[in-house]
Amino acid sequence: MAGAFKGLIERSGINPALVEDICVGTVLAPGGGATEMRAAALVAGFPDTAAVRTLNRQCSSGLQACVDVANQIRAGMIEIGIGAGVESMSTQYGPGAVTEFSDLLESHPEAANCKVPMGVLSEDMAKARGVTRAAQDAFAAASFQKAVKAQAEGLFKEEIYPLKVKFEDPKSGETKEIVVDKDEGIRPGVTVESLGKIRPAFAKDGSIHAGNASQVSDGAAAVLLMKRSTAEKLGQKILGKYVAASIVGVPPLLMGVGPWKAIPKVFEITGLTKEDVDIFEINEAFASQCLWCANELGIPQEKINPKGGAIAFGHPLGCTGARQVSTLLYELKRRNEKIGVTSMCVGTGMGMAAVWVA
Repeated sequence: MAGAFKGLIERSGINPALVEDICVGTVLAPGGGATEMRAAALVAGFPDTAAVRTLNRQCSSGLQACVDVANQIRAGMIEIGIGAGVESMSTQYGPGAVTEFSDLLESHPEAANCKVPMGVLSEDMAKARGVTRAAQDAFAAASFQKAVKAQAEGLFKEEIYPLKVKFEDPKSGETKEIVVDKDEGIRPGVTVESLGKIRPAFAKDGSIHAGNASQVSDGAAAVLLMKRSTAEKLGQKILGKYVAASIVGVPPLLMGVGPWKAIPKVFEITGLTKEDVDIFEINEAFASQCLWCANELGIPQEKINPKGGAIAFGHPLGCTGARQVSTLLYELKRRNEKIGVTSMCVGTGMGMAAVWVA
């Protein structure tokens, strides 16, 4: 997270002393990550006057952080803030990430369903809603192919801040340093045929596997937010505008349908229709749920994740929502287009969506 904070300060040129509040979405960090995120902000160069908090709304945490800070600014609580997200799934993801339930919770069917693994839920959804493996693999292959093309053309460079990382070489024991400046999960040569050879992960006769589901990844993202008048006064380059957001609940066993309910709700709030939207960044937690939501909403495939999605470059839980905002706004600007939507399904049965204007 400190790296993303440093990148934000460097690229925006903002005086860190002007930032009043920082909200970081994170899901797996012990203690909610509150101590680490405060420390990361200080390491990055923010003074102790910049307050820091964390929040957890599962997969929408990064988006919720951005929305919360935007609403703080609208309410007059602060003038300048940062919405961010981070996750280190390589160190914190696994069975221990879900705590044991008490007998009271286990005895309530809907409550107990909150613990059913995401992959199992998505497998059941694919079977119940008729999303075939062929359709999922085609969607996943397209995600990889779009991401490979975008990476080769340098379309992620504006949104990625190179990070120097020290590590111990397992063979020599030496401490080495590398620069990470691109997503490592993007793999050239992925096709429907190559995905068809991968064994199902959650059921012998299943359709979901490692190639058509989001990758386990690490990542951090940060979004600088302020009123347009403040940005103009400070000479800040304006990338886009937050318009509105929606959050909805769905049955825990149907968590994957979240965007199907959240996107229409944000359209009700804003008066927009799907035809008004140029780009939809819908998180690819699983090809099955993302594809089903898009089809049910009647969203053309060419409008969805034009540079690929989480199947290709990963879904660091707390980071994704903030990362989507960055990806969306830079792509709208590049295409000279105007309106975008970010959305995702949310663990335990929720969905979130937001509208942004370039």
